[in-house]
Amino acid sequence: MGYDSGVIPAGSTRSVVASARMLSFVQPQQKGNATMSVINKQVQPFKVQAFHNGKFVEITEQSLKGHWSVLIFMPAAFTFNCPTEVEDAADHYAEFQKLGAEVYVVTTDTHFSHKVWHETSPAVGKAKFPLIGDPTHQLTRQFDVHIDEEGLALRGTFILNPEGVIKTAEIHDNAIARDVKETLRKLKAAKYVAEHPGEVCPAKWNEGAKTIAPSLDLVGKI
Repeated sequence: MGYDSGVIPAGSTRSVVASARMLSFVQPQQKGNATMSVINKQVQPFKVQAFHNGKFVEITEQSLKGHWSVLIFMPAAFTFNCPTEVEDAADHYAEFQKLGAEVYVVTTDTHFSHKVWHETSPAVGKAKFPLIGDPTHQLTRQFDVHIDEEGLALRGTFILNPEGVIKTAEIHDNAIARDVKETLRKLKAAKYVAEHPGEVCPAKWNEGAKTIAPSLDLVGKI
């Protein structure tokens, strides 16, 4: 628990909440609704608050347009795996920016909680990207990562193009943290195919590797 923000007094409200969250993260989780693919769907209107660079800021669907966006959903602040993922994203933030992308971490807590989280957790304190609070579950439901029974989010990662269209989606059980280097690889692939119509990125593609231009001549030859 070295990533949490200090000792939580036993029996305190925060202790009870933290204990309940920890149990939920090591037990199987189910979603309340059937999942429908969000790929190539346009982001729908929303309005939420975030903590970003020492200030509270408003984020809407328009904020996600005009550049590539990476939304990283996490269950809640002051949990156990989440700070490790925030730190991982923060350590690679310059690479996302170099690709013209903004990173948004989203939890079901409030932006006020994110301010305290950022100020008290050494790992989360590295974040220079917006920490979105989604207590009304606008985004968790829109991106189909909401856990109805718990009011929390699954670990979902989504890449949106500059038009606000979802191009990649990845959803994990909350006991399984992610590796942001794979998100970077997918972002590079999404940008490449957007900039090179008629080409596709094959398995394990990395920047600089060969792509494929589908044609009848290739049928049965790969």
